Amino acid sequence: MEDVIEELRENAQQVAIPLDLPNEDDLIEIEEQILLPIPYEFREFLLQVSDVVYGSMEPVTIADSHSHTYLPEVTATAWDLGVPRDLIPICEYNGDYYCVSAEGEVGLWSNGELQEEETWPTVWHWAKDVWLQS
Repeated sequence: MEDVIEELRENAQQVAIPLDLPNEDDLIEIEEQILLPIPYEFREFLLQVSDVVYGSMEPVTIADSHSHTYLPEVTATAWDLGVPRDLIPICEYNGDYYCVSAEGEVGLWSNGELQEEETWPTVWHWAKDVWLQS
């Protein structure tokens, strides 16, 4: 986890209006909005690196409700498109959704179904293997 955080921070793009990191109260509010608990590793991801802008992917954020990456909005859209309601999207990319399960495993929902060969044990593995490579 720490090596992924360090690499993301070192390579983060500078933006005119930087994103804010959420706090625990923000996370609780989001859980109430989506009616699902946020898995531990994903909570840490949101608290530690959801302000990072890097590569071609834009993971969800929760500090700005007007952002196109705002978790409740991304979740509502993904669920409307057929993503199972027990999954929380962590990133929309070209119409596909990387999602986290209640157990913390990340999978890819593409073409109307979960891609069984595209999984990562945690959001940190996904960040290293997918987001940092984008």
